[in-house]
Amino acid sequence: MTIGNDLQRAVRGRVLVAGDDGFEQARQPWNLAVEQPVRAVVEAQDADDVAALVGYARRAGLAVSAQPSGHGAGGDVDGVILLRTGRLDGVDVRPEARVARVGAGVKWGEVLAAASPHGLTGLAGSSPVVSVVGYTLGGGLSWFSRRHGFAADSVRAFDVVDAGGDRATVDAGSDPELFWALRGGGGDSVLVTGVEFDLHPAPHLYGGRMMWPAERAREVLAAFQEVTAEAPDELTVWFHLLNFPPLPGLPDFLRGRALVTVDATFLGEAGQAQDLLRRFDKIDGLVMDSRGTLPVAELGGICAEPTDPAPVLARAELLTGLDDAVTAALLAGPIDPLLSVQVRHLGGALARPARDGGACGHLAEPYSLYMVGIPSTPEVAAAMGARQNGIADALAPHTSGRRPYTFLSPGDEAATAFPGEVLARLRDVKRARDPHGVFRGNYPVLSR
Repeated sequence: MTIGNDLQRAVRGRVLVAGDDGFEQARQPWNLAVEQPVRAVVEAQDADDVAALVGYARRAGLAVSAQPSGHGAGGDVDGVILLRTGRLDGVDVRPEARVARVGAGVKWGEVLAAASPHGLTGLAGSSPVVSVVGYTLGGGLSWFSRRHGFAADSVRAFDVVDAGGDRATVDAGSDPELFWALRGGGGDSVLVTGVEFDLHPAPHLYGGRMMWPAERAREVLAAFQEVTAEAPDELTVWFHLLNFPPLPGLPDFLRGRALVTVDATFLGEAGQAQDLLRRFDKIDGLVMDSRGTLPVAELGGICAEPTDPAPVLARAELLTGLDDAVTAALLAGPIDPLLSVQVRHLGGALARPARDGGACGHLAEPYSLYMVGIPSTPEVAAAMGARQNGIADALAPHTSGRRPYTFLSPGDEAATAFPGEVLARLRDVKRARDPHGVFRGNYPVLSR
């Protein structure tokens, strides 16, 4: 009897193994540069089906790795059963209580569409196609985290399946240690099938993108320094250096051009936002300016990130400051062959320890750096890696060595995301809750 037949007898959802039509596509993560040599793929029907799968894996001595949308894949899935939770797609928004409960297959764009008409928002990031659960288990750095902290710290409860295949609801009262670990620890000890979290008021939202030719990068970065030095927590501003390839599908104003952008959101009235961003209006040569009042449901359009899977080579760092030495290193030559070098302003609530917060903790570093390339060939990938390493080496005196969990890349370890005492506590939770290794996170807290 093959594993495919055994699995299909254990679960009601679709089961795919090597040789089946659709297996190759089903096992791919969102980042197509990551290889996933999994043993099987299961598309669960519901939470009971997830429990049945876990029970089977425990009896068979196999591991399960959950990937709702495939974002954040680390590649450490050799021989595991890959769980897809796309059918756990319930969205329940209760505006009077400012609470949402969603299944493990729900993406942020769906939550924002449901919350926006009520003047509410969840703590979503830049992409509408990232899953709520996966993002939140890694902490979740939001457009609105300067005001409200990590997404994980807005969680009220998790619906889980434990290593024995039993279902439970975990909150601060029922299981405080596991609840702590799930809020930013990566979700390596149980499988999460749903999450309940607070929504936040967003009756007014102003945001958009400003874009200039790359020749204006020095002026734009200087303005970025000034604006972020005094920014209220309601204002979030990100700086990008962009290098677009000469692809025929791109608009004329992007194709084959090096550009610099500033992306911003403000939780408040347009007039106040315009005053706070006025420093950028002094810079000539705007190629595009999409700023304006917008509904929360359109949040994902600000950065207009790709929504289809693609190969990606990425590296993240946390910056301890943004002084003249850092700006000089960032602007020392073109970023080619990279697509993007991004600096995000952090601080605000992210820098303050949350009361009864989760494993995500807080970030003392005021800025983050994120470098991205699209590797079309091994040679291009090698050149991109060298360029990322060169930028990171130049900035090494100004980086902390820590990386947020949701910005880890293949080759990174979970230890990079956590202070030593937090990592030790997460490892204790893993050993206690999953002693036989039934679950495999994208970046496991225990080395195998």
